[in-house]
Amino acid sequence: MVLYNKHKEDIIMVLVDPEIEKTIIRLHLEQGRTQKSLADEYGLTINVVRRIITNYRKECQKNKAQNDTLKLMEENRKLREENAELRKEADFLKKAAAFFARENN
Repeated sequence: MVLYNKHKEDIIMVLVDPEIEKTIIRLHLEQGRTQKSLADEYGLTINVVRRIITNYRKECQKNKAQNDTLKLMEENRKLREENAELRKEADFLKKAAAFFARENN
């Protein structure tokens, strides 16, 4: 992986373990973790994390199997978000029902 410094004078090589790259990709795409939070957690710069994700997306465009995996991860994240929202709505409705039940008694 290649990372440029602020002045783009020097090229700094940053090597990241492939398993950590996979984890970063999965956490970002499936769980919606921000690049900043992943950079902080793994002790990387945000530019390195951004490059890992960008490179994965480019690889997915070339490889159908990887593209399918990418689509599944993105769909999984969307479903998790929708599920979380539905749980919040259900909890709210339970509380509202309990409130109105007390009001009627």
